[in-house]
Amino acid sequence: MDRRDAIGRVALLMGGAVIGADFFLSGCKPKGTSVSGVADLFTPENTDFLNEIADTILPTTSSPGAKAANVGGFMAVMVRDCYTPADQKAFLAGTGKLNDAAKTKYGSVFMELNAQQRTDLLVALDKEQKDFTTKRNKDMAADAEKHKGDAKYKAPEVPNHYFRMMKELTLLGYFTSEIGATKALRYIAIPGHYNGDIPYKKGDKAWAT
Repeated sequence: MDRRDAIGRVALLMGGAVIGADFFLSGCKPKGTSVSGVADLFTPENTDFLNEIADTILPTTSSPGAKAANVGGFMAVMVRDCYTPADQKAFLAGTGKLNDAAKTKYGSVFMELNAQQRTDLLVALDKEQKDFTTKRNKDMAADAEKHKGDAKYKAPEVPNHYFRMMKELTLLGYFTSEIGATKALRYIAIPGHYNGDIPYKKGDKAWAT
């Protein structure tokens, strides 16, 4: 699966455009310097933290989970190279907010929660990000309509919800990894011979190529 196909699939799953997708496809960095603290995402402690979040979203089943694909490391690179400073700031703040939510709900930070508590917490945060994103998009559309015809109008930069970014990066990082493409999805090396009549059985994995 190439980058463009992976982004299309993640956008379909998330119900909207993938944050930072243009920069991911082109390999270019957005304008502006990275905000302070982005380099900290690459420390072993923070990469482990992101891997545990990702592995809760995509746990090991019949296929290896997100942690096996080191999706935490992928997240750090994407935030550094493909996110705007505003989204970088929101993502960094979000690592603290996620732990705050864990402490409020269970009295412990995320890394100290059991598997079920982690899942329940992220389900709640996913609902929060969906509500936030719906309102954000509605407000931005209304503001653009109010300034329709104004050539000087510039849409306000409203950062995305941190958990939406974490979830998107988990899906994108996993399904563009070797493990995701060969273990979670069915894979045939390309180039290879063409077979236009491959049988499908209910429950079969999707194709990566």
